[in-house]
Order: sequence, then C-alpha cells, then structure tokens
Amino acid sequence: MDTDDLGKDRVPRKRRKMQRITMADVAKLAKVSPSTVSLYLRKPDAVSPAAGREIARAIDHLGYVPNLVAGGLAAASSRVVSIIVPSIRNAFFAETVSALQAELTSEGLQVLLGHTEYDKEQEEALVRTALSWAPAAIVLTGLSHSRDTRKLLKAGGIPVLEMWELGGDPLDMAVGFLHPRVGASAAEHLLSKRRRNLAFLGARMQEDHRAAQRAEGFEEACRKGQAASWSVINHPGAATVEAGAILLNRSLQQNPQLDGIACSNDWIALGILFECQRLGVAIPDAISVVGFGDLDFSASCIPSLTTIRPSGDLIGKEAARLILSRIRAAAPPLPAIIDTGHVLIERCSS
Repeated sequence: MDTDDLGKDRVPRKRRKMQRITMADVAKLAKVSPSTVSLYLRKPDAVSPAAGREIARAIDHLGYVPNLVAGGLAAASSRVVSIIVPSIRNAFFAETVSALQAELTSEGLQVLLGHTEYDKEQEEALVRTALSWAPAAIVLTGLSHSRDTRKLLKAGGIPVLEMWELGGDPLDMAVGFLHPRVGASAAEHLLSKRRRNLAFLGARMQEDHRAAQRAEGFEEACRKGQAASWSVINHPGAATVEAGAILLNRSLQQNPQLDGIACSNDWIALGILFECQRLGVAIPDAISVVGFGDLDFSASCIPSLTTIRPSGDLIGKEAARLILSRIRAAAPPLPAIIDTGHVLIERCSS
C-alpha cells in the first residue's frame, strides 16, 4: 500500500499546531485497535506481520512517538525541559544552557541536556528520545533540522523553542540573532580601520551553518565596502587554537597583503594571535583581528581581542521566559520571536 493512500480517507493530516498525535490516531489510520498498537509497541512480533506493517506505516506517516511515561508518571515528566545543543564543549552554548537552567529550575523544572556534534541524524535521535518521555518543552539550537525532526516536533504537541538563530521560519518560538549581520559587522569594523585585504577564517563550516552564515554576511559587506580583496577559508576540523594557526598560514600563503581577519570564534582568533607572535607579525599594525564570542580570555590576552558578543546569557533568559509563559498559559507572550542582537567590543587587536 502506498503511504499517500494511508492519509486519504482516515485521519486528517492538518492538525492544530500543539495537538499531540495519539495512539488512537495511529490505530485509526492503521485500521486496528489501540490495544493492537500498544501490543506492537511493546512486542512487535506479537502482532501479525500485516498488522505490524500497517502500524509501522501509520507511525511513520503521522510522526507518532510513544509516551514512555504514560499514566501515573506523566505528571512527573511534565516538569522536564529537553535542551539540545551542537556541542557541550562550546562555551557559547554553555553560557546559554546555564542561564536557561537557572531560570527553569527556579520554577521547579528540570533540564535534560543532549548534544549533537552538529549531526542532524543525532539531533533527530535525541528529539525522538526526548518526545518519548513527554517533556514540558524542547529547546533546539538553530533553525535547520532534518525533515523527520521537523515532522516529529510538529506532531509532538509540546512547546518547541529554537535558539541562537533568526532569519528563517521557526517551528514555534525562537530567540537569537541574525548571523549574517554579525559577519557584516566584523567586516565593516575592519574596513573602518582602513583594512582592505580581508579574510574570514572559520572551522567546520560544512556542518556549522551558523558560522557559514556569518561568513556570507562578511563577504556581502566586503563587496558593498569595496574591499580590495577578501576570502573565506574553512578548516574541516574543530574550531581550536591550533586551527587558528593553520588558517592564518593558509591565508597568508593565498594573500601576502592580508591586513584584516574576522574569525568564526574567539578560539580561532586566539590561535591567530599566538601564531602572529611566533611569526613576528605585529597586531594590529600589520593585521587587525576580530573574533566572535567574547569568551573569558578575550579581554585579558595580549593583545586584548576585539570581538563580537552574542549575549548567550540573554538568549537563555529570554528562552526560559517564553517557555514558562507557554507552560503557564498555553500561549507565549508576543512576540514569540525575540532578536537579542549582538555587540562589537573594540579592543587592542584592531
């Protein structure tokens, strides 16, 4: 049977946004009883192969996720908020999660944390697991998700908040900022310092599309500002101090006239500062450097680092405010999309 045929005369696919897909919906679509669906979920081999195939198709078609804490434990599960970030090693997200957790725990909610390592399949697996425990809300990082993840969340019937990115169509609520605008701010700052041969140096931008968006904004500002030259260079591995040194040497080989650098984060910028010291390149006299993140070392390294602060703590606080408002009143305060902006902090590196 074709999957498209499943939805024609059985369960309407257009549902109220926050209505949870239930076992009864699956049973109706598969033309079996709810008890058969329940048995299939517990012991797939205990139902007939034909019924099993119809149930599996219905589950996939509807995006159904079984509630593992039904009954007496359901109330306890409603006090859990699942937060999914790309990396627990990234200080940006640590600041946001810390602020989120502080606000949520003060209201009696607990946080369940998962990380994807920028892998959409891993995000989908974490979302599926989180939904099975019927959380009070799910918090994701960014707006880019797999088709099946979006399908699961739309069918999940719970509040969803996407953080750290704006500019697309959020599933429900969103708190963050425009990454192309961040990249443009870095380029505009360098151009204001009479730097004309520029480069954006980043890491794992093939996976980290937010860093890639900052690079795109940087390039657009270079075009508008009539920079003499510009380039974007990507390191395939993690954004580390070592990656910064590698990227600096690659960019100098490509353009010996390089005099301005924007980085996808402060760790890369720190690696550039160290490598410039090793090479005897004066900063900012020969090359100006702008980071991203305003991490703890940025103000105290030598020279101190000009950087862009994304206000990760504010993102966490605003995200918590929207989640708590939704849980209490079943509707978020307006606006449900909040732009936390960014701030360029000028220091000695530029």
